[in-house]
Amino acid sequence: MATMQCDVVSVKESLYSGTVTMLIAKGAGGELGIMPGHAPLVTLLQPGAIRVLLENGTEELIYVSGGVLEVQPHVVTILADTAIRADNLDEAAILEARKNAESLLANQKSDLDAAAALAALAETAAQLETIRKIKNRAQ
Repeated sequence: MATMQCDVVSVKESLYSGTVTMLIAKGAGGELGIMPGHAPLVTLLQPGAIRVLLENGTEELIYVSGGVLEVQPHVVTILADTAIRADNLDEAAILEARKNAESLLANQKSDLDAAAALAALAETAAQLETIRKIKNRAQ
C-alpha cells in the first residue's frame, strides 16, 4: 500500500508526524482527498476535522481552526492556526463558548463585535461537527 509522510503542526505543537495512506481536509474550494502522488497543491483550510488514514486502517481525527495545507508528491503538511486532537475537544466548553458568542451577537455594539461573534460561532459549529464525527465513528 502506498504511503506518504504527513505532518500536522500548530503554533503550539506538532500533533502528528508519520506515514499515512490518505488525508481528507476541508480546503478553500471544498473537501479534498489527498493520496500519495497527488499533484502539488497549496490551499487555505476551513475550520473542521482533518481525517488522517493510517497504514493499519485506523483513522485519526484532528480539529483545525484554519491554516494552510501543502501537498508535495510524497509529503503533505498542515500548518494550522489551532489544532486539537478530536478526542481532546471539550463539548461542554464548546457549548458554553457558543452560548457566549450568541449573546455577543445579540448584544453587539459594533461591526467588530458582530464579526468576532460570527467567527466564534463558525468555530464552535466546526468543533461540534468534529465531535459528532467522533461519536458516529464509535458507533
